[in-house]
Amino acid sequence: MNATLKVPETRGVRAGRRPYWIDPDTLRWILFGCLLTFWEIAPRLDWIPRVMLAPLSATLVAGFSNFNEFMTALAYTGFELFFALVIAISLGAALGLFLGGIRKLRETLLPIFASIYAIPLVILYPVLTAWMGIGPQSKVIFGAIYGFFPMLLATAAGIQTVDKSYLLAARSMGATRVQLMVQILLPASLPAVLSGLRIASAMTAIGVVVAEMMASTAGIGFLITQNRTMFNTADVYFGVFLVLLLAGTLDYIIRAIEKRTLRWHPRTQVTL
Repeated sequence: MNATLKVPETRGVRAGRRPYWIDPDTLRWILFGCLLTFWEIAPRLDWIPRVMLAPLSATLVAGFSNFNEFMTALAYTGFELFFALVIAISLGAALGLFLGGIRKLRETLLPIFASIYAIPLVILYPVLTAWMGIGPQSKVIFGAIYGFFPMLLATAAGIQTVDKSYLLAARSMGATRVQLMVQILLPASLPAVLSGLRIASAMTAIGVVVAEMMASTAGIGFLITQNRTMFNTADVYFGVFLVLLLAGTLDYIIRAIEKRTLRWHPRTQVTL
């Protein structure tokens, strides 16, 4: 007598993983739609005073009424953000690679940098304005300082996770210290470096906009502060929306770079 065992179909479901009731992308859009709906109806139903939150429709009308002004400010902020990112990423990655690859320097200097990063860096901005004025130079340097520390610490931490057998093999073939850092340590620690890059880019954007809000004559942060003092709530929220758009675009670019550069890297996912 032949017994036949029927195996339940698992089409589209990987072994060891539970099927999603709702696709993650669909769920993300649903949550985004709920947020926009709440943004529109909460002020109109007086759940939140309009002086604190303008309806979404009013925000868009106010923003597009002053579209040229906002686009000019966005371009100014983007200009500052670009140069701040170049400084923060290049210096942070280079110094993190250097400190992470040399044990004595790592044990001596990394705790110092970590302690400095814990200090509210906003206290440095009055000093920068005294040295450089309220022009774009102070915004670029302040944003770069904000992004420098997470880039440095993430790169140095990633260096410490590299398999020692890679270094042993490279040394046995006569690799110099510079070759070890550039050809072994940096590629092997790339996932941590790119994670640090995402954090550093977000922090740099925060630093630039905060600096513009504190003392500036141009930029998105300046427009937000100016409209806030005049209680133009809709214009304030349109400026905030543009900041979110700028940060989201930057994060999307870094995610795309991460997907293209980490195809070779094995990933281990933990599913609950």
